[in-house]
Amino acid sequence: MSSARPDEPPRAWQRMLSGRRLNLLDPSPLDVEISDIAHGLARVARWNGQTYGDHAFSVAEHSLVVEDIALKLKPDLTPDWRLAVLLHDAPEYVIGDMISPFKAVIGEAYKAVEARLQAAIHLRFGLPAQIPVTIKKLAKRADIICAYFEAVELAGFEEAEAAKIFGRPRGFSADGGQKLALGLKPLPVALAEEKFMERFEFLEKLRESGHKPGSRQASR
Repeated sequence: MSSARPDEPPRAWQRMLSGRRLNLLDPSPLDVEISDIAHGLARVARWNGQTYGDHAFSVAEHSLVVEDIALKLKPDLTPDWRLAVLLHDAPEYVIGDMISPFKAVIGEAYKAVEARLQAAIHLRFGLPAQIPVTIKKLAKRADIICAYFEAVELAGFEEAEAAKIFGRPRGFSADGGQKLALGLKPLPVALAEEKFMERFEFLEKLRESGHKPGSRQASR
């Protein structure tokens, strides 16, 4: 129940565990913390929780898989753009993971809030507010490939149904051969959060040290 007076505008900020107050209508990069993102994404379920397993398949784990796929698709991806891919769903730590049909119902209002949050997140971590179209397309392709495998391996879809909705992955194999499976297993919340933070910190070290793509230490 809101405690605001009738003549006051509704509260548009959320208090994070870090103590930051993030304004959803005008998010500041200064109020974005990676610990809040990792914590939140590890607790947001993909597929509205309609997946097999003892744990939800979190957006944090999804983000890790998408970054892995993007690197397989483009082995020379720089650490900056690997980070951008890892953060492709980062706004969902605030607004949750709405399934595509619901996004279509809400329309432009959802997209505007999501875009503002994404820009603030990018700026917070030294990325351009608007990343290059080529990187957006790569992240989207990796995201759709991941969604196909999630649908088949976790959400109860038949391969034909998943292929109709997401397209059968082409030019990509999970193991470098012909295998079309990722063996996805939902992680406990704490472990998903930990692994997301580890990946972020790993990429930050690559960015700081100036590692070039293709070096032995530039992939994980």
